[in-house]
Amino acid sequence: MRSVGTLTRADLAETVNRKMGFSRAESLSMVEAILDHMSNALEKGENVKISGFGSFVLRDKKERIGRNPKTGVEVPITPRRVMTFRASQLLKDRIAKG
Repeated sequence: MRSVGTLTRADLAETVNRKMGFSRAESLSMVEAILDHMSNALEKGENVKISGFGSFVLRDKKERIGRNPKTGVEVPITPRRVMTFRASQLLKDRIAKG
């Protein structure tokens, strides 16, 4: 069922189906709705925090000068918004235990 090393939408829907008893279509619809809600919030500039899991945090980066490592030529890097993920302490602890 699961791709090696990758958790997919289908995997999430399958887990919802097994643990909650919803139909496969309902489970997939629920997963899609959650991901859509998260995406919309990020698109509006809101951070997304999932307690016990982590936070998706948006940062605005200013314009800066970068350097092409191959040629050494300086080039301007345009301002942009980036998203980072910060794992909760609970998730960090679970990962550390392996």
